[in-house]
Amino acid sequence: MDWVRGREIGHGAFATVHIAAPAETCPSDRPPLMAVKSCDAALSSSLRHERQVLRELGECPRIVRSLGDSLTAERGGQELYNVLLEYAAGGSLADSVKSRGKPLSESEIRRHTRSILEGLEFVHSKGFVHCDVKLQNILVFPNGGDEVKIADFGLAKRAGERLSKGGKQGGLKWRGTPMYMAPESVNCNEYEPPSDVWALGCAVVEMATGRPAWGLRAESNAYALMIRIGVGDEIPEIPEGLSEQGKDFLMKCFAKNPKKRWTARMLLKHPFLAVDSLNNDEEVARDCGVVEFADSSPRCHFDWVSMQCSRTSWESGSLSPTLEMDSEALETSSDSSWAIGRIGELASQERRNWGDAEGWVTVR
Repeated sequence: MDWVRGREIGHGAFATVHIAAPAETCPSDRPPLMAVKSCDAALSSSLRHERQVLRELGECPRIVRSLGDSLTAERGGQELYNVLLEYAAGGSLADSVKSRGKPLSESEIRRHTRSILEGLEFVHSKGFVHCDVKLQNILVFPNGGDEVKIADFGLAKRAGERLSKGGKQGGLKWRGTPMYMAPESVNCNEYEPPSDVWALGCAVVEMATGRPAWGLRAESNAYALMIRIGVGDEIPEIPEGLSEQGKDFLMKCFAKNPKKRWTARMLLKHPFLAVDSLNNDEEVARDCGVVEFADSSPRCHFDWVSMQCSRTSWESGSLSPTLEMDSEALETSSDSSWAIGRIGELASQERRNWGDAEGWVTVR
């Protein structure tokens, strides 16, 4: 596919990223904008590896798609290797958190975490490990609601593949970003699916606090951080502002023993990622197009009783919290006689036999 290089939108240690547009000769079904990741052809082993990993993974809605690759001759005779990718107009999730200047809401954290986990579960099911999960590698697609996708597979590896020793870090070649690394990666040079889950936990902490999981700046001493991660029982601090479900979710991510850490598939079933209902009734009601009673969504089957009654009567005080009520007000509802009888049963001095299943409807 012929394309035209635009302005630079990012760069890393080995490659730069530009906006790209299809040439006028390209078919009309091509995306109007793309991202092109480029590096010197002679130094392109990492970028070629990323392209191959994406090819082997195949299509997944939670992973940035590769749209092809090419070699181009640049001015001055330099030859570049290029990989064309989906363009994320929203930048990275790290950019989004930084631009807000405050943490994400729990509802947003749940939604993004679910999407990232769906991508990781797919990657792991294909026999790969990402090895560099972090907010900078989660891209935001603002089309219709800030969808996020996993990007940058330059460090990805086959699960079970042994890594060669080398480099300057004590005879071991570290892989990934230090403040997202798991204990087994630091201690044993082990990078398997559980290490991606640990990194995901660090990403959730950063979404919830607006700061790195270990509370460190990027320029902090990496070796001191490695000691904190690898030695002892310390884990990243769990944000106090998270719900109990959120805190439990993070504890499952931060199990020091990778064999006890929950998998991506297990975490997708954690209550933290269930559909927001109890704590976000108004938001869910709006999303479902519900207007009436959106601010008093029922939390159990007894709440439906009060919703049979006149809301005006309740707010005016004719229905007291002690279940003493004005029967004339209740009669404004077509179901008032049923409501009076039902509430009367619940308010009775006689002990109710809740073991009797008669009259109950099985909902699951």
